[in-house]
Amino acid sequence: MADSSFDVVSKVDRQEVDNALNQAAKELSTRFDFRGTDTHIEWQGEETITITSSTEERTKAAIDVFKEKLIRRDISMKAFDVGDPQASGKTYKVSGTIKQGISSEDAKKITKLIRDEGPKGVKTQIQGDEVRVSSKKRDDLQAVQALLKKADLEVALQFVNYR
Repeated sequence: MADSSFDVVSKVDRQEVDNALNQAAKELSTRFDFRGTDTHIEWQGEETITITSSTEERTKAAIDVFKEKLIRRDISMKAFDVGDPQASGKTYKVSGTIKQGISSEDAKKITKLIRDEGPKGVKTQIQGDEVRVSSKKRDDLQAVQALLKKADLEVALQFVNYR
């Protein structure tokens, strides 16, 4: 019998992030506490989001609004990395990035975790920015998924290509 397998990836649906950004922008433009603060949220390139406002407090509040919209769209907070507000003239500006892909260090941590704590007979293989996990028993693969969900890793993980 052939081995069953799945891939561990860290990908974010760009359309969902875009929808969350548009919802946050709409809320920022209509909320009373943001009136007159000139608060904006927008894409800056492919993976970066920029929030600008006239005060540091409103910038932090805008970040919270955007995070709330991401959570509602089932996007993990581990996938959004945001810095601290920086003064830029009369405005405050903060940049956040959407993290995608599993770095080689995180992939090594995942494979070590599976090797040390996972069921015997499970094989792992690093393929670029994803990790392929294979085994003869599907129950072992489900045990590995439960193990990875329980582990506190720095990346948001999804499981795809389950065969």
